[in-house]
Formats: sequence, C-alpha cells, structure tokens
Amino acid sequence: MHNILKLYNSINQYGTLNELDLEVVAPGHIRYMMPVKAKHLATPIAIHGGVLSAMMDAILGVAALSSSCHEGKLVSTVEFKINYLAPARLGDMLIGEGTVLQKGNRLIITEGEIRLVDSSKIIAKGMGTFSAYPIEKSGILEHLTDAQKAILGTDYFPNLK
Repeated sequence: MHNILKLYNSINQYGTLNELDLEVVAPGHIRYMMPVKAKHLATPIAIHGGVLSAMMDAILGVAALSSSCHEGKLVSTVEFKINYLAPARLGDMLIGEGTVLQKGNRLIITEGEIRLVDSSKIIAKGMGTFSAYPIEKSGILEHLTDAQKAILGTDYFPNLK
C-alpha cells in the first residue's frame, strides 16, 4: 500500500468508528468491508441510508485516492450520486468495491457498489467525481504527529531520522 494511503488509513476517524476494513486491489481499485451494527440502524432492523451514503463516499474517494497517491496527490469529493437498491440489515457484512472509470490531471471519475458479502445482492450503486491536488496544498502536513510523519517518510520530511 502506498504511504499516502497508509497515512489516510491511519488517521481516518470515520473508517475507524465504522470498522471499515480497506483492501487496495490495485491503483484505482479498492474494497471496503463493514459490519452492520446497531449504531448504524435507522430502524430496529435496517441500516440508515446516510451510513450507506458515507460508506459510498469512502469507497469512491479511496478508489480515486489509490490512483492519485502515486503522484503525491490527495482527493476531495466534488460530487457523487447514490442509488439505494435494497436494505442492509443488522448483522449483515457489507463489501464495497470502487474503481476509477476515468482519470485526468485534476478530475477523477469513479464508480462503486455495495453488496452483501455472502450474496450477489446489491445494496447500493454510486458514481462520483473527485478533485486531485498536491498533498502540500492540503495543509495536512503541518498537523501530523511524528509517528504520522514517519509513515510518509523522507520524501515529505527530509529531516526525519
């Protein structure tokens, strides 16, 4: 996994809170796994659409990030669309897969799908546009701990020991 993706995965509080487990299949292709827990529910049995929407944003965005990080670029969401096709229920294990459809110098178009792990049942489909920009312009580098700086290494922090 590229160091920028390692850093993102280590500081992503949303991913930690929701137990998202990231797998980078290849640059521009990722998978997330997430268990549906009581904290995700809108009703006593079904997941809230906002949780699925946030998961989809993560799937689409990290697919874009996995294709831009090799150029020292982060991404931010410009827009995305989601279609809800079926409910997910308490105890379900979700798998989300995201891929890059088109990559330009600045804009990256991605598509994603969330489905049940043990089934071909599709829960949601999505498509998004992401803006890629140099990590130096993000302002994040000035806010990293020494341990986080070590993840990026001497490429970004030449005085690291």
